[in-house]
Amino acid sequence: MTEKTASESLTIMTELVLPNDTNVFGNLMGGRLMYWMDIAAALAAQKHSNAPVVTASVDNISFENPIKLGNVVHIQAKVTRAFTSSMEVHMKVWGEDLKKQHKYKSNEAYYTFVALDDDNRPRPVNGLVPETDEEKRLFEGALRRRQLRLILGGKMKPDDAQELKALFTNR
Repeated sequence: MTEKTASESLTIMTELVLPNDTNVFGNLMGGRLMYWMDIAAALAAQKHSNAPVVTASVDNISFENPIKLGNVVHIQAKVTRAFTSSMEVHMKVWGEDLKKQHKYKSNEAYYTFVALDDDNRPRPVNGLVPETDEEKRLFEGALRRRQLRLILGGKMKPDDAQELKALFTNR
């Protein structure tokens, strides 16, 4: 497999918040935003792996600021690290009030995707080479986030999570 840069997977998606996308408070519904985020993240993972992908996990999504009816949603998705068949994708989400020309952060999240072969089985993915300082920081933290996901999903014993343990013990 070849290696790709994080920037090669960059996907930017823009949506307009319409009445059907909002709750009774006139805010974008969280479920609708998660749906759009899933699409943007899947596109980034497919660009990286050159294969169809499925969502394996969604990390905690905390909403910092609501996005109002009539505002624009900008989602930036980029692969942060590739493992054997899975990829972590980091997303940043902003809202934008076009009338006031004001852009504001809504939230960030990590999604994990698995690349599939023609028989819908996990297949190997390209390695990832981070270039910028932010990409390197996200790349370094990805292994710890992955271990936490595996523990929470019952697929790894806490004692086996060496990267996480290192955070709490002296090396």
